[in-house]
Amino acid sequence: MKNFRNIILTVTFLMACQSAFADGNAFTPLNFDDTAYGTTTRISAASTTPVEQPSGNLKMQNAITQLDNAQVEVRNELLNIKTKYADIDAKYQTIKTERKALDKQIKGLERRINKIDKQKENIRKNMI
Repeated sequence: MKNFRNIILTVTFLMACQSAFADGNAFTPLNFDDTAYGTTTRISAASTTPVEQPSGNLKMQNAITQLDNAQVEVRNELLNIKTKYADIDAKYQTIKTERKALDKQIKGLERRINKIDKQKENIRKNMI
């Protein structure tokens, strides 16, 4: 029963939203410029001013091109940094492996020294 009520409420809400936005008017931002999208304005025949050409279109294309170039530069920089990171990580792993091997050797040699010390101590005790 609760699920059925939720479904009805959801459908009602969606229908209300649909009717609110169904007025036929598209959303127009405050700084919207018709000339940026290739539409031309017509001037009456009595006027001698020619029909305007869209000037914003070229600016938009230039802006997109600049953004594309900037994106390519950032991607190249990212690739360079990732390559450096991989090199440093490989060196780090090599050094880490070498450090671990040397640590094992140190511990093994320290154990041998302790065994030798214990043997010397046992021999001294037996001599007395």
